[in-house]
Amino acid sequence: MIAHVVLFRPKATLSADDRQSLVAALQHAVEGIPSITRASIGKRLLLNRPGYETLMAEHYEYAAILEFASETDLRAYLDHPAHAELGVRLFKSADTVLAYDYACVGPEALASLLK
Repeated sequence: MIAHVVLFRPKATLSADDRQSLVAALQHAVEGIPSITRASIGKRLLLNRPGYETLMAEHYEYAAILEFASETDLRAYLDHPAHAELGVRLFKSADTVLAYDYACVGPEALASLLK
């Protein structure tokens, strides 16, 4: 499984209309790109645990985690017009964005992953 992980922090000055446009672009991509097998979008949960959250150098308020069956499916997502629209909207709307892709395995294959 391939996980596409996007962390982002919207601009504090983002208008309600621009926030709604970002949500609409995200929904359009998630619902309209068939190569996505699973999508989770969430807001950061702060637990106020000493030495836990304070170790993070940056605060990213939101995360989007999209799953794909293969690298080919991830590439199809990245090349899809709905993703292009989402990318433009996200980078205009956010103070900062991180995007990473991971080839994930289950616990039974962890030893082979960390060789």
